[in-house]
Amino acid sequence: MTTPGTLPIRMLHDRLLVEPEHDAAERQSTAGLVIPATAVGPKRLAWATVVAKGEHVRQVAVGDRVLFDPEDRAEVDLGGKDYVLLRERDVHGVAENDEADGAAGLYL
Repeated sequence: MTTPGTLPIRMLHDRLLVEPEHDAAERQSTAGLVIPATAVGPKRLAWATVVAKGEHVRQVAVGDRVLFDPEDRAEVDLGGKDYVLLRERDVHGVAENDEADGAAGLYL
């Protein structure tokens, strides 16, 4: 992840600059089945890490992991890396970090 202040850009208003997580062409289900990129299914949201934010962004901080719709995005190349430009309202959710136990959950 890029550290804040190292980007040659300053975000304005309610804009976010995010670094998308690896977009694998093939996915693997929790059961271990490989799902090819050509498989048509429901629309999937994507995760990204916020690397810069505008002054009017209220709910999201730099370093947060956010959920967004990859269909509605504008891409930009800065220093040879691809980033996505979003408005704060385009973010569907922010991942909660529970550092206390580090567990994702218990399934019975």
